[in-house]
Amino acid sequence: MSWTAAPLEADWGATVAALTDGRPVLLLAHVSPDADALGSALAVGLALEARGIDVVVSFGDDPFTVPRMLRSLPGQHLLVSPGSLDDRPVVVSFDVSSVERLGLLRAVAEAADVFVAIDHHASFTGFGHVHLVDVHAPATAVLALELVDRLGVELDATIATPIYAGLVTDTGSFKYAGTTAATHEVAARLLATGMRHDLVARHLYDDEPFVALRLLGAALDRAVLEENAAGGLGLAWTVVTDVDRSTFDLPIDAVERVIDVLRIASEAEVACVVKQDDVGAWRVSLRSKGRIDVSSVAISLGGGGHRFAAGFTGAGGPRDVLHAVREALAAAEHLPE
Repeated sequence: MSWTAAPLEADWGATVAALTDGRPVLLLAHVSPDADALGSALAVGLALEARGIDVVVSFGDDPFTVPRMLRSLPGQHLLVSPGSLDDRPVVVSFDVSSVERLGLLRAVAEAADVFVAIDHHASFTGFGHVHLVDVHAPATAVLALELVDRLGVELDATIATPIYAGLVTDTGSFKYAGTTAATHEVAARLLATGMRHDLVARHLYDDEPFVALRLLGAALDRAVLEENAAGGLGLAWTVVTDVDRSTFDLPIDAVERVIDVLRIASEAEVACVVKQDDVGAWRVSLRSKGRIDVSSVAISLGGGGHRFAAGFTGAGGPRDVLHAVREALAAAEHLPE
């Protein structure tokens, strides 16, 4: 199914009707939530709460831990761990491209009377009963903002803050090519509420313990540049094991900074970080400057994402994962800048 068209009015109407008919609501971010997924869910949760609706927010991770950079977002009082959830007949997922990304809460979502999926990934697989998918939106947060408007809730600084967090991260701080004049108009509207964009940026980008810098240094010290990879466009990669993290007593979300630094290497079109989580699985982050759509690479390997940022969970060890990445990059189409 193609997701190139904007969401239908009928689907917006069905979503608003389901959310406001008095039934308890569950809003879901994907596993290992980022600012776009969790920020969107929290913003809509705050809007529903303002209307007196019984609403909670969750994501399907065990352990249930909010990433450090997202802990300052408003609406945290709405969070409920998967093991503490009661039955919720209305479920809405945010920024979830495939139902597997719901983790422990997939069954809960699929058992709901109404299951709405809100997303902006071209790799969206079509799960759920109602689809609000716009692949031209720079972030799911833009769709969350429209839902807040359609719910008739006034946009204030509290609701604007998590929406802004999703917008700024998924646009690469407005650096990605998907950023348009309309994107900045959305940002301007959010800023007009009086929200503290400087504090949002600080928590997202400039707030890590010193030991996280030591982990970053270790990861960069072992980084490898393969200039002939990706059809001659270049690949920079590194690996971070659970032993690396345990040395500094750091959670896996502390590794997110590594890809942001590795991707600036001018000799590499694509950056790749292979990181081991607490159960031994290898999570792979991919970034592109735009000549290669890394979402197509990730999709071919069982994941998803965007043209500029994507990921998947790899099978085997780092050697196997990197071999799969090289093979997929070699087959990927080269796009114009």
